[in-house]
Amino acid sequence: MLGVFSALEVAASGLGAERIRMNTIASNLANARTTQVEGGGPYKRLDPVFQAIPLDREQGVVGADAGVSLVHVQQIKADDRPGMMVYEPGHPDANAAGYVEYPNVNAVEEMVNMITASRAYEAGVTSIESVKAMAHSAIGIGR
Repeated sequence: MLGVFSALEVAASGLGAERIRMNTIASNLANARTTQVEGGGPYKRLDPVFQAIPLDREQGVVGADAGVSLVHVQQIKADDRPGMMVYEPGHPDANAAGYVEYPNVNAVEEMVNMITASRAYEAGVTSIESVKAMAHSAIGIGR
């Protein structure tokens, strides 16, 4: 049987995953105009890939509680979409035709992703507060 601490662990794993997602989005926005990275070429937008890890594998839980899963960031993948080509013949990174390839980062898309991640984070905090309130009530019943 899963208890209060397992519910907190599940919520905390979601908070950690959303924190990584928000940091990745911040990195994308910060590098939206970076035309050169260490390996060459423009910055490539990054996206975290979430994976569900069943809690029963970690704690040997079976039965009704076996469907409970933690969230884990499996990897952070580079987005393979091409960057935007802009005609800037005076730019130091311009090709022979005078075009510069800018990162494949769309600020509007990133802001929508940030709002979504922020709401998911808030939902996780709310669930932790609810579990905490239920545990407090349960302790009050035992008195």
